[in-house]
Amino acid sequence: MNGQTEKVIIVRYCEIHLKGKNRGYFEQVFMNNLERSLAGIRHEIRRPSGRYVVENFDAGMTDEIVARLSKVFGVHTLSVGTKVPSDMDAIFEEILRISPNGGTFKIVTNRADKHFPLDSMQVNAEIGGRLLAKKPDLRVDVHEPETILHIDIRENGTALVFEGIVKGAGGMPVGTAGKGMLLLSGGIDSPVAGYMIAKRGMKLECLHFHSYPYTNMQAREKVEELARILAGYTGGLNLHVVSVTHIQEEIHKKCPEEMMITLLRRFMMRIAERLCKETGAQCIVTGESLGQVASQTIEGMTSSNAVIEGVPVLRPLVGFDKTEIIERARAIGTYETSVLPYEDCCTVFLPKHPLIRPDLKKVENAESALDVEALVNEALASAEKVNF
Repeated sequence: MNGQTEKVIIVRYCEIHLKGKNRGYFEQVFMNNLERSLAGIRHEIRRPSGRYVVENFDAGMTDEIVARLSKVFGVHTLSVGTKVPSDMDAIFEEILRISPNGGTFKIVTNRADKHFPLDSMQVNAEIGGRLLAKKPDLRVDVHEPETILHIDIRENGTALVFEGIVKGAGGMPVGTAGKGMLLLSGGIDSPVAGYMIAKRGMKLECLHFHSYPYTNMQAREKVEELARILAGYTGGLNLHVVSVTHIQEEIHKKCPEEMMITLLRRFMMRIAERLCKETGAQCIVTGESLGQVASQTIEGMTSSNAVIEGVPVLRPLVGFDKTEIIERARAIGTYETSVLPYEDCCTVFLPKHPLIRPDLKKVENAESALDVEALVNEALASAEKVNF
C-alpha cells in the first residue's frame, strides 16, 4: 500500500441507533468498551456518524483486533477495509485489488459526503464498469452475488473500501443496564445466563460457592476459567468466592436430608443479596431453567425467592431446554470448561431423593433449627475476591 492508503476496521453498532435523546450516553459507553477491549494494542478509534473506525494499528494485529472487537456487546458487524482518498481512481484501484478474478459481484456504495460529484448509483455503475473491463471473467448479479464490494464515501475526503462482514456479539453495551450478581457454578448453565444478561447491557459481579475440603482446588480453578471467559465479553469482572462448607454441615446435621438443596439455595440467596448491597449490584442472576432439576421447580424457586428482600432475581434461561443451553455454551466458548469432571458444592451431601415441590412453611420450620444469621456472617467472612 502507498502512503495514502491505510488498513482500517469498521465497527457498526446494534440497538443504539434506536435510542433518542440519551443516545450519546450509549455511544460513549460503547466507545469506552471498544477501547477497553483493545487494551495493550496500539490503535486509534474515530467516530464518523453511525460507525466507529479503528485506525493506526499494526496490520499484523488485525486478526487479534477483530477477535477482540467481535466479543464486545453492542457490536452488530465489523469489516476489515482500506481507507483511501475519495476520488474515483483511488477507490477503483482498491476495488481492483480486493475483487475476485471471476464469479458474480455487485458494488454497494454509501455516500455520506453529499458534495461528492457522483451519487451512489453513479459510483456503482462507473466502478462496476471499470472492473468488468479489467476482469472480463466477472459478471454482475445485483440479487444474489457471490461477492459484495463496499464503498463508503466519508465527509472528510476519504473513502472506506471493503469486502466481507464479520458478525459481532450484538446486544447493548455492558454498563448501560446496571449491575447484577451472577451465581456462577462450575456447570453449563450459569455462564450462559451471565453471557445473556451481559448482552442486554448489564455489568457483572460473579459469586461462586465452594465446599473445600469436600471439593478440591481444581473445581475452583474451573470456575475461575469460566469467569475469565466471561470477562472477555464483559470488559472485566470480579469473582467473589465464598465457603458454604459449615452451612452444609449444619444442614446435614440438623435438618431433613431431602431439604439439603432447598435450604442451601436459600442461604446462597441471602449471601448473594448481602454481597449485592456491598458491591452495588441491583439484582441476582441465576442459571436456573424451569423444571430442569429438582430444585428448579416453581415451588423451589419460590422457596429461594422468599428470603430475598431488596433485589429482584433474574433467570435468563428459565424457558430454555438443555439442548438450547448447550448450543449457546459451545458458541460462547464455555462448554468445554463447564463439562470438566470437578464437583461443585451442590454435589456435597446430595440427598437420594431431594424435594421437588417444597412446602414453604415446612422449609421455614426445618430452617428454624439453624442459626441462620451466624452462618451467613461466617460465610461472608470467608469471601475472597478475584479480578478478571
